[in-house]
Amino acid sequence: MPETANRQGVILAFDFGTRQIGLASGQAITATATPLTQLPARDGIPDWERVEDLVREWQPALILVGLPLNMDGSESALCVRARKFARRLHGRTGKPVLMVDERLSTREAKTLDSRRGQSYRERPVDAIAASLILESWLADRSLGQQP
Repeated sequence: MPETANRQGVILAFDFGTRQIGLASGQAITATATPLTQLPARDGIPDWERVEDLVREWQPALILVGLPLNMDGSESALCVRARKFARRLHGRTGKPVLMVDERLSTREAKTLDSRRGQSYRERPVDAIAASLILESWLADRSLGQQP
């Protein structure tokens, strides 16, 4: 884990998707995470200016990106794209980026969303999923890996 995450505390987490990318912020000091927003994406490509603006605004010591592994732990087809997103995020921001296993984060986010009953398209839960990714990393900081 980058040492700066312990000292400065602010961490951003992204739940990568081809149509939307969830974003959450958290604090290493308090070990808490908060859903922030969903960023629209076109075939997995976000508005990079908006992403860079958010990173400048939050000044995170560390950025996490969810790694969508299959249930057996093998890499899914989406893992390649999530890793590419993470590498681009690092290249554009200069911030350290780690990949974190995100299995079941979207399913759990759907159960935590208090406004169930709407379809996923009407009520996306990507930011909630990003906060769950961040919380899982805060609970076990050995989970992260390089993109």
